Amino acid sequence: MIGFYDYTVILTYISLFISVFGMIQAFGGGFRTAILCLALSGLCDMFDGKIARTKKNRTDDEKLFGIQIDSLCDVICFGIFPAMICFLAGVRGVIGSLLVGYYCVCSVIRLAFFNVLETNRQAHESGANKYYHGLPITSMAVILPLIFLLQAAVTSFVFIIVLHFALFIVGTLFIIDFKLRKPNNVELFFLVAVVSSAVLIILIFSRYHVPKFRFLEMPLWPVIKKLFGTE
Repeated sequence: MIGFYDYTVILTYISLFISVFGMIQAFGGGFRTAILCLALSGLCDMFDGKIARTKKNRTDDEKLFGIQIDSLCDVICFGIFPAMICFLAGVRGVIGSLLVGYYCVCSVIRLAFFNVLETNRQAHESGANKYYHGLPITSMAVILPLIFLLQAAVTSFVFIIVLHFALFIVGTLFIIDFKLRKPNNVELFFLVAVVSSAVLIILIFSRYHVPKFRFLEMPLWPVIKKLFGTE
């Protein structure tokens, strides 16, 4: 078999599986399950690097594979998955579709740049990097559940507008090169507690139901038909 299957990458595979399951639930209208899956994927990503570094005798191939598989899974877990949730939640139309695409492109650029930096860094030094370059893509697993808490306090229109701005702002922060210190264990525990509380509130009190996906009813569809002269 090709690839690696030891404990250093299993958590990354689990994160991907959870996100794919969350996507399936979201398409079927299971909004609360989707948010839970996003948070769980973020939790897995938070610790997969720490677990991988516990194996001191990793080969160069294992290290490079770990970098690549982590980013490939992150594209789906924290790039495509959150964008899809936002789309299903109401980020539609021409502007919404452009923002969803913009967020996904920024996610890929950010992760590709990370792969280059991390590959070069590991060639010259060992251990974990103490800083992020740009906002880490995993941050959407924290931001999106907190945004969905707004549903109980604002109108649907305001909530959807906030999702539009979130996609643009977070996507932009992915590709702006600034140094962000990685959180220590206490700060990580605080983040986990905050997101867990948010998800718990959503699971218990949220009554929001994601509409089922109907592509031909998208406001963008008439524009596409006009562009290609299919009417």
